[in-house]
Amino acid sequence: MRIIPAIDIIDGKCVRLSKGDYDTKIIYNENPLEVAKSFEAHGIEYLHLVDLDGAKSSKIVNYKILEQIASQTSLQIDFGGGLKSDDDLRIAFESGASQITGGSIAVKNRVIFEKWISEYGSDKIILGADAKDEKIAVSGWLEESNENLIPFIQDYQTKGIQYVICTDIAKDGMLQGPSFDLYGKILENCNVKSSGVEIKLIASGGISTFDELPRLAELGCEGTIIGKAIYEGRITLKQLENYIISK
Repeated sequence: MRIIPAIDIIDGKCVRLSKGDYDTKIIYNENPLEVAKSFEAHGIEYLHLVDLDGAKSSKIVNYKILEQIASQTSLQIDFGGGLKSDDDLRIAFESGASQITGGSIAVKNRVIFEKWISEYGSDKIILGADAKDEKIAVSGWLEESNENLIPFIQDYQTKGIQYVICTDIAKDGMLQGPSFDLYGKILENCNVKSSGVEIKLIASGGISTFDELPRLAELGCEGTIIGKAIYEGRITLKQLENYIISK
Protein backbone atom coordinates (compact mmCIF):
# COMPACT_ATOMS: atom_id res chain seq x y z
CA MET A 1 0.00 0.00 0.00
CA ARG A 2 1.36 3.39 -1.00
CA ILE A 3 1.90 6.00 1.71
CA ILE A 4 0.78 9.42 0.48
CA PRO A 5 1.23 12.37 2.85
CA ALA A 6 -0.99 15.39 2.24
CA ILE A 7 -0.15 19.05 1.97
CA ASP A 8 -3.14 21.38 1.87
CA ILE A 9 -2.45 24.93 0.73
CA ILE A 10 -4.14 28.19 1.71
CA ASP A 11 -2.36 31.49 0.97
CA GLY A 12 0.77 29.56 0.04
CA LYS A 13 0.98 27.95 3.49
CA CYS A 14 0.67 24.36 4.67
CA VAL A 15 -2.59 24.02 6.63
CA ARG A 16 -5.09 21.44 7.81
CA LEU A 17 -8.84 21.72 8.21
CA SER A 18 -11.33 19.61 10.16
CA LYS A 19 -14.27 18.17 8.19
CA GLY A 20 -13.39 20.55 5.35
CA ASP A 21 -14.39 23.61 7.41
CA TYR A 22 -12.23 26.58 6.45
CA ASP A 23 -12.92 28.19 9.83
CA THR A 24 -10.97 25.37 11.52
CA LYS A 25 -7.76 26.18 9.63
CA ILE A 26 -4.49 25.50 11.44
CA ILE A 27 -1.24 26.65 9.82
CA TYR A 28 1.45 24.00 10.33
CA ASN A 29 4.21 25.42 8.19
CA GLU A 30 4.72 28.59 6.17
CA ASN A 31 6.88 26.68 3.66
CA PRO A 32 5.24 23.73 1.86
CA LEU A 33 8.49 22.95 0.00
CA GLU A 34 10.26 22.41 3.32
CA VAL A 35 7.51 19.97 4.36
CA ALA A 36 7.70 18.12 1.03
CA LYS A 37 11.48 17.80 1.33
CA SER A 38 11.12 16.33 4.83
CA PHE A 39 8.77 13.68 3.40
CA GLU A 40 11.21 12.86 0.62
CA ALA A 41 14.10 12.61 3.10
CA HIS A 42 12.22 9.76 4.83
CA GLY A 43 11.85 7.67 1.69
CA ILE A 44 8.35 8.84 0.78
CA GLU A 45 7.73 8.92 -2.98
CA TYR A 46 4.21 10.31 -3.25
CA LEU A 47 2.42 13.51 -2.29
CA HIS A 48 -1.24 14.56 -2.28
CA LEU A 49 -1.25 18.32 -2.83
CA VAL A 50 -4.55 20.17 -2.42
CA ASP A 51 -5.16 23.74 -3.54
CA LEU A 52 -7.81 24.78 -1.01
CA ASP A 53 -7.87 28.32 -2.40
CA GLY A 54 -8.56 26.75 -5.78
CA ALA A 55 -11.34 24.58 -4.39
CA LYS A 56 -13.06 27.69 -3.06
CA SER A 57 -12.57 29.83 -6.15
CA SER A 58 -13.24 27.08 -8.75
CA LYS A 59 -9.98 27.60 -10.62
CA ILE A 60 -6.36 26.63 -10.07
CA VAL A 61 -4.63 29.11 -7.73
CA ASN A 62 -1.55 27.62 -6.04
CA TYR A 63 0.14 26.12 -9.10
CA LYS A 64 3.42 27.92 -8.27
CA ILE A 65 3.68 25.82 -5.09
CA LEU A 66 3.10 22.71 -7.20
CA GLU A 67 5.81 23.82 -9.62
CA GLN A 68 8.23 24.52 -6.77
CA ILE A 69 7.75 21.12 -5.12
CA ALA A 70 7.78 19.21 -8.43
CA SER A 71 10.98 20.90 -9.62
CA GLN A 72 12.87 20.63 -6.32
CA THR A 73 11.88 17.12 -5.20
CA SER A 74 11.36 13.78 -6.97
CA LEU A 75 7.95 13.26 -5.36
CA GLN A 76 5.16 12.03 -7.61
CA ILE A 77 2.41 14.53 -6.96
CA ASP A 78 -1.31 14.16 -7.35
CA PHE A 79 -2.84 17.62 -7.41
CA GLY A 80 -6.42 18.68 -6.78
CA GLY A 81 -8.59 21.59 -5.80
CA GLY A 82 -10.50 23.83 -8.19
CA LEU A 83 -9.62 22.07 -11.44
CA LYS A 84 -12.58 23.01 -13.62
CA SER A 85 -11.33 23.67 -17.14
CA ASP A 86 -8.99 22.28 -19.79
CA ASP A 87 -6.74 25.24 -19.03
CA ASP A 88 -6.60 24.36 -15.31
CA LEU A 89 -5.60 20.83 -16.22
CA ARG A 90 -2.93 21.99 -18.64
CA ILE A 91 -1.44 24.32 -16.00
CA ALA A 92 -1.44 21.51 -13.40
CA PHE A 93 0.40 19.06 -15.65
CA GLU A 94 2.79 21.72 -16.98
CA SER A 95 3.55 22.67 -13.36
CA GLY A 96 4.64 19.12 -12.61
CA ALA A 97 1.63 17.11 -11.44
CA SER A 98 1.92 13.37 -12.10
CA GLN A 99 -1.82 12.94 -11.62
CA ILE A 100 -4.76 15.23 -10.98
CA THR A 101 -7.79 14.62 -8.79
CA GLY A 102 -11.20 15.74 -9.97
CA GLY A 103 -14.02 15.85 -7.44
CA SER A 104 -16.64 18.54 -8.01
CA ILE A 105 -16.02 18.54 -11.76
CA ALA A 106 -16.83 14.81 -11.92
CA VAL A 107 -20.27 15.61 -10.49
CA LYS A 108 -21.04 18.94 -12.09
CA ASN A 109 -19.53 18.51 -15.53
CA ARG A 110 -19.31 14.83 -16.44
CA VAL A 111 -18.69 15.61 -20.11
CA ILE A 112 -15.43 17.43 -19.45
CA PHE A 113 -14.26 14.95 -16.79
CA GLU A 114 -14.91 11.98 -19.07
CA LYS A 115 -13.03 13.82 -21.83
CA TRP A 116 -10.04 14.19 -19.49
CA ILE A 117 -10.08 10.44 -18.78
CA SER A 118 -10.05 9.60 -22.48
CA GLU A 119 -7.50 12.29 -23.40
CA TYR A 120 -4.99 11.86 -20.59
CA GLY A 121 -5.59 8.23 -19.66
CA SER A 122 -6.95 6.65 -16.50
CA ASP A 123 -3.46 6.48 -14.96
CA LYS A 124 -3.37 10.31 -14.88
CA ILE A 125 -6.90 11.13 -13.72
CA ILE A 126 -8.07 10.30 -10.18
CA LEU A 127 -11.73 10.36 -9.21
CA GLY A 128 -12.24 12.28 -5.98
CA ALA A 129 -15.22 10.60 -4.35
CA ASP A 130 -15.61 12.57 -1.13
CA ALA A 131 -18.72 11.74 0.81
CA LYS A 132 -20.82 12.51 3.84
CA ASP A 133 -23.33 9.83 4.85
CA GLU A 134 -22.47 8.10 1.55
CA LYS A 135 -23.57 11.15 -0.48
CA ILE A 136 -20.98 12.85 -2.69
CA ALA A 137 -19.94 16.34 -1.54
CA VAL A 138 -18.58 19.05 -3.85
CA SER A 139 -17.08 22.55 -3.92
CA GLY A 140 -14.49 22.00 -1.24
CA TRP A 141 -17.15 20.03 0.67
CA LEU A 142 -19.26 23.14 1.01
CA GLU A 143 -22.15 21.48 -0.87
CA GLU A 144 -23.74 18.04 -0.72
CA SER A 145 -24.98 16.50 -3.97
CA ASN A 146 -27.70 13.92 -4.56
CA GLU A 147 -25.15 11.41 -5.87
CA ASN A 148 -24.85 8.17 -3.93
CA LEU A 149 -21.22 7.21 -3.36
CA ILE A 150 -21.01 3.63 -4.62
CA PRO A 151 -23.15 4.03 -7.78
CA PHE A 152 -21.13 7.19 -8.52
CA ILE A 153 -17.87 5.22 -8.43
CA GLN A 154 -19.36 2.30 -10.36
CA ASP A 155 -20.55 4.63 -13.11
CA TYR A 156 -17.06 6.05 -13.54
CA GLN A 157 -15.62 2.52 -13.59
CA THR A 158 -17.55 2.01 -16.82
CA LYS A 159 -15.75 5.11 -18.17
CA GLY A 160 -12.39 3.53 -17.36
CA ILE A 161 -11.51 5.23 -14.08
CA GLN A 162 -8.95 3.28 -12.01
CA TYR A 163 -7.81 5.51 -9.17
CA VAL A 164 -10.36 6.64 -6.60
CA ILE A 165 -9.64 8.77 -3.54
CA CYS A 166 -12.47 8.46 -1.02
CA THR A 167 -12.64 10.76 1.97
CA ASP A 168 -15.34 10.31 4.59
CA ILE A 169 -15.80 13.97 5.44
CA ALA A 170 -17.12 13.16 8.93
CA LYS A 171 -13.71 11.64 9.68
CA ASP A 172 -11.46 14.18 8.00
CA GLY A 173 -9.01 15.86 10.36
CA MET A 174 -10.72 14.38 13.41
CA LEU A 175 -7.99 11.82 14.27
CA GLN A 176 -10.65 9.26 15.19
CA GLY A 177 -9.69 6.52 12.74
CA PRO A 178 -10.64 5.96 9.08
CA SER A 179 -13.88 4.52 7.72
CA PHE A 180 -12.84 0.86 7.49
CA ASP A 181 -16.43 -0.31 6.95
CA LEU A 182 -17.01 2.19 4.15
CA TYR A 183 -13.81 1.23 2.32
CA GLY A 184 -14.63 -2.45 2.69
CA LYS A 185 -18.09 -1.80 1.25
CA ILE A 186 -16.66 0.14 -1.72
CA LEU A 187 -14.13 -2.58 -2.56
CA GLU A 188 -16.73 -5.32 -2.17
CA ASN A 189 -19.21 -3.58 -4.47
CA CYS A 190 -16.84 -2.10 -7.04
CA ASN A 191 -14.16 -4.75 -7.46
CA VAL A 192 -16.36 -7.51 -8.80
CA LYS A 193 -15.68 -9.18 -12.13
CA SER A 194 -18.77 -7.73 -13.78
CA SER A 195 -17.54 -4.17 -13.12
CA GLY A 196 -14.75 -4.44 -15.70
CA VAL A 197 -12.03 -2.12 -14.37
CA GLU A 198 -10.83 -2.83 -10.84
CA ILE A 199 -10.45 0.35 -8.83
CA LYS A 200 -7.34 1.31 -6.92
CA LEU A 201 -8.88 2.74 -3.77
CA ILE A 202 -6.96 5.39 -1.84
CA ALA A 203 -8.23 5.87 1.70
CA SER A 204 -8.30 9.39 3.07
CA GLY A 205 -9.55 11.00 6.26
CA GLY A 206 -9.32 10.14 9.93
CA ILE A 207 -6.00 8.28 9.97
CA SER A 208 -4.84 8.66 13.57
CA THR A 209 -2.39 5.89 14.47
CA PHE A 210 0.21 3.82 12.68
CA ASP A 211 -1.65 0.58 13.51
CA GLU A 212 -4.46 1.61 11.16
CA LEU A 213 -2.21 1.36 8.11
CA PRO A 214 -1.84 -2.45 8.03
CA ARG A 215 -5.61 -2.75 8.48
CA LEU A 216 -6.22 -0.56 5.41
CA ALA A 217 -3.68 -2.61 3.46
CA GLU A 218 -5.43 -5.85 4.48
CA LEU A 219 -8.75 -4.43 3.30
CA GLY A 220 -7.24 -3.95 -0.14
CA CYS A 221 -6.64 -0.20 -0.24
CA GLU A 222 -4.02 0.68 -2.87
CA GLY A 223 -2.88 3.76 -0.98
CA THR A 224 -3.63 5.91 2.02
CA ILE A 225 -3.43 9.67 2.43
CA ILE A 226 -2.16 10.86 5.80
CA GLY A 227 -2.44 14.47 6.90
CA LYS A 228 -3.07 15.73 10.39
CA ALA A 229 -1.70 12.58 12.08
CA ILE A 230 1.74 13.49 10.71
CA TYR A 231 1.49 17.18 11.60
CA GLU A 232 0.25 16.42 15.12
CA GLY A 233 2.99 13.83 15.68
CA ARG A 234 0.57 10.88 16.00
CA ILE A 235 2.45 9.09 13.21
CA THR A 236 6.15 9.85 12.76
CA LEU A 237 7.97 10.07 9.47
CA LYS A 238 10.40 7.47 10.84
CA GLN A 239 7.50 5.02 11.31
CA LEU A 240 6.43 5.64 7.72
CA GLU A 241 10.00 5.23 6.49
CA ASN A 242 10.28 1.86 8.27
CA TYR A 243 6.90 0.78 6.88
CA ILE A 244 8.00 1.61 3.32
CA ILE A 245 11.34 -0.19 3.77
CA SER A 246 9.61 -3.28 5.19
CA LYS A 247 7.51 -3.59 2.03
